[in-house]
Amino acid sequence: MADHGYVHKLKAGEPGNPIFFVFHGTGGDENQFFTFGTQLLPEATIVSPRGDVSEHGAARFFKRTGEGVYDMGDLSRATKKMAEFVRSLAGEHEASEVIGLGYSNGANILANVLIENGLFDKAVLMHPLIPFRPRDNAALAGRHVLITAGERDPICPAPQTQALADYFKAQGTATEIEWHAGGHDIRQNEISAIERFIKG
Repeated sequence: MADHGYVHKLKAGEPGNPIFFVFHGTGGDENQFFTFGTQLLPEATIVSPRGDVSEHGAARFFKRTGEGVYDMGDLSRATKKMAEFVRSLAGEHEASEVIGLGYSNGANILANVLIENGLFDKAVLMHPLIPFRPRDNAALAGRHVLITAGERDPICPAPQTQALADYFKAQGTATEIEWHAGGHDIRQNEISAIERFIKG
């Protein structure tokens, strides 16, 4: 399916159920978290877009000029485009709640859409990296955010992860953070924390 601006997979739930957007990491695609999403929220509409930027053949949601160095102009473009994608599909499916889950680059686009536009009632950010201080947004108050991270993640350094969690808390969100002792890999305690958060 290539409508709404992104190639994506979609499993429709009943109108009035939640809609659950899942975002892959660099080099992943719309299949990476689709099954995981359907297992977490079987009644929801599940939407999994494929990033529209290619980095040496690896799909991403926005461009970068180096590891951890974002093309801020393209991040702005991608954030606006993704916000429209989320809005239109949430409206079409009459969603009762808008939930997002993203890993790595997918967590970054999800985080930036949340920061700029709100839109998501609940967001799971797995190994996010926001290497700048986001603008304050009072509209984030009352939303729920779970960040999962590795204490030794070479791509997303722990102090920056903590700074992002502190930012969200300062905006009035209910923010949890789940650490593991490893790096950029996904561990079982993260999965368990995500299950509790999504189903809670």
